[in-house]
Amino acid sequence: MATELDWEGLDDSSSGGWGDYPLDSVFVRTETRTVSEVVTRIQKGRYVLDPDFQRDFVWPVPKQSKLIESCVMRIPLPVFYVAEAKDGRIIVVDGLQRLTTFARFLGNDLRLTGLAAGKGSGGAHLLERKYFKELPLNLQERVQDTQLTMYILDAKAPERARLDIFERVNSGEPLTRQQMRNALYNGPATQWLKQAAGSDEFRSATGQTLNDKTMRDREAINRFCAFKLLGYQSYSSGDMDDFLGQGLTKLALLEEEERKKLLQSFTDSMRLNRKLFKAHAFRKSLAAGIPGAGRSVINISLFEVCSVLLSDDAVLEAESAHKAVKAAIIDLVQDDSFSKAITYSTNSTVAVKARFGRLRKTLEAALDGEL
Repeated sequence: MATELDWEGLDDSSSGGWGDYPLDSVFVRTETRTVSEVVTRIQKGRYVLDPDFQRDFVWPVPKQSKLIESCVMRIPLPVFYVAEAKDGRIIVVDGLQRLTTFARFLGNDLRLTGLAAGKGSGGAHLLERKYFKELPLNLQERVQDTQLTMYILDAKAPERARLDIFERVNSGEPLTRQQMRNALYNGPATQWLKQAAGSDEFRSATGQTLNDKTMRDREAINRFCAFKLLGYQSYSSGDMDDFLGQGLTKLALLEEEERKKLLQSFTDSMRLNRKLFKAHAFRKSLAAGIPGAGRSVINISLFEVCSVLLSDDAVLEAESAHKAVKAAIIDLVQDDSFSKAITYSTNSTVAVKARFGRLRKTLEAALDGEL
């Protein structure tokens, strides 16, 4: 598995402070729902309890049992933080363990255990070893009627606000921005990212050095999708979080056949980049002749431009020009202004348009035989 130092050229300014939003902005609303209502929606797929979100269900049975006991005892529960997706589904931000416990118990998949401990010799606990169906009706209703306070992150909140709030309220393992996006956009788009990340072509081109646990691999591919589908000219706000979210929205709206074509375009690009630069694909070390240079880490901005622009049919099909394409990219990576555009303030509109514009013109010249 890759380490956290698996790439460079990442501008993390998009995950900065709260100062971009007015202090009285309201992005979260409060609603109260019963356990029964929430479990019914979970069963209908309206709540996203996503195992691909890197927060698999881990509570031991005794801890799950104590939660149900708390409901029976009418002990108020902590609030739940959830996010509203564009399609109305609810993504669990904080409270996954508790909601999964309720779904398991009301579905008769959980037998309560560990509640009799410390009750004294011979003192059997009323709930011990009971399934939901085995409880007296009044206790079943007590669990079903337990009130859950939901803080709901509005789907209309700005993308950065959604990710910032998501980051602040999550009490589990710290999440990367891509893990948050994977939850907020769960569906056809995130499934496509997973498929692309598992492709042999991508794994070969990147040397399997992008951390899959933190979804570094999927963020790289998310960037390919956004720039491929929306075009670098449309990047005008300097807000990469918003742009990557737009890319996932566009990807989800494509017909299945269009997503298949996009995947083919992506894997073709990965194959070509690997062919041209071998183990140095998407790395500054692809520039031959740099004294003492070994293989550097993947540069995410170089991945963006090389993955997108080398996916064009005109480049893929011009095999006779591939040698010239390789030489042109090597020269470009050693150019000071291009190097700056893939290294510093990489989310700025100036840097994005500079690196895409320079490489596009370089490729056109190579294909025209001007180099």
